[in-house]
Amino acid sequence: MTETQFDFQANIRKALANRQLRSNLSFAMGSMTAKRKAIFSDAAAFEALRAQGNAIRRRALLQLPELLERLEKKCIENGMSVHWAETTDEANRIVLGILRDHHARRLVKGKSMVSEEMHLNRFLADHGVESLETDLGEFIIQLDGETPSHIIVPAIHKNKQEIARTFHEKIPNTPYTEAVEELNAIARKTLRRKFYEGEVGLSGVNMAVAETGTLCLVENEGNGRMCTTVPPVHIAVMGLEKVVEKLSDVPPLLRLLTGSATGQLITTYVNMISGPRKPDEKDGPREIHLILLDNGRSRILSDEQLRQTLQCIRCGTCLNHCPVYTRIGGHAYGFIYPGPIGEILTPQMEGLDKAGGIPTASTLCNACEEVCPVKIPIPDLIRRLRNESYDPNGSVPGHGFKRTFAEAAVWKAWALVNRHRGLNALVTKMAPVLSPILPRLGPLEAWTRGRIRPRFSQKSLHERVREKGIKDA
Repeated sequence: MTETQFDFQANIRKALANRQLRSNLSFAMGSMTAKRKAIFSDAAAFEALRAQGNAIRRRALLQLPELLERLEKKCIENGMSVHWAETTDEANRIVLGILRDHHARRLVKGKSMVSEEMHLNRFLADHGVESLETDLGEFIIQLDGETPSHIIVPAIHKNKQEIARTFHEKIPNTPYTEAVEELNAIARKTLRRKFYEGEVGLSGVNMAVAETGTLCLVENEGNGRMCTTVPPVHIAVMGLEKVVEKLSDVPPLLRLLTGSATGQLITTYVNMISGPRKPDEKDGPREIHLILLDNGRSRILSDEQLRQTLQCIRCGTCLNHCPVYTRIGGHAYGFIYPGPIGEILTPQMEGLDKAGGIPTASTLCNACEEVCPVKIPIPDLIRRLRNESYDPNGSVPGHGFKRTFAEAAVWKAWALVNRHRGLNALVTKMAPVLSPILPRLGPLEAWTRGRIRPRFSQKSLHERVREKGIKDA
């Protein structure tokens, strides 16, 4: 979605007025932050682990082209097919081509933010392919025709009463029940049959190991394992930054990912996929296709500061601790990646002219940087993107789109006043006189809507200093 297709300010006002949404988010975030705090109770050990995770991710990004070539070589040696996609449209067409090669009309999907980035379900529906989400949260929002509102918990904005109503209305012959066990059983019964009907399974990739050509996928529900083993064909989609150098890099990142995302020492299922079914094996897909998606990541990688965005391991903990996200939820952001990580990733992918308003949804309180398991300096990158929104000489696509003649004139006037002592003294004298009648129009109206109007002193600092008997330099 582009910024011209939605009104960010209107979305924020709508979200803040939704008391049920705020209640749901408050309950969920309180639980998730408490679990994370408990799992990382040893502060010193956690800081050491963060430093290790940061070093692994930085090392991987510094040698990314080489690691991707090694990953491709090892995956092919393991019997997989590797595809490269520069754009989301190219990635979608590769998926469609594989489906058509197998005359497949039904796809079962595990959770994948890259597939959300591709708008894969919509693309496949336009080409006559049924794509079913099998992650419980994704299944719920797919029934409601929504997109994920959180990176880890897609349906975090809903409570059990809302989910019960969705199941009752959208799944045929389903009685209304608010019992969590019964809701889980309904989803399980509905999905289990679909796994066996799925002709192709698709999943995301949490990490890909260049050393061994292994795809690592973590989950708690078992649906990911079903999608990657039951259908005869498995398609894995991943952003090209997800590669790590060695198998020994996986455990520390896994510890950081699961602890930060769900407050778990380890998830229920950790899938390490190293190739299709072998002749003497009883299960597993007969074909595995790995699609490596760029979608602007190479451009981000080329900038030494912005490259840190690609260190992200998609744990979502920056969302859980963000005072803005926890009040408005993910849908208000209007793009695939919400919260602090979305504020730095989305504008770089989509361009500041389309998503440049997103970085304004931050108080710069630094909470996101303090909890980030791989130490991404998110506030610094938000400031960089905000500055580039006004800078006509910036490097991020769409830079300078906010720069206006009026604003440039205001700053030139400010510089002029501060370069000439007499003019500065005159303006300082006039400020307390004019401030009570400041117009409530344009940016001033928006600025003063939630703030108290500034009250200027009757005396300048220079005057006050001179009254104290101190010589004014």
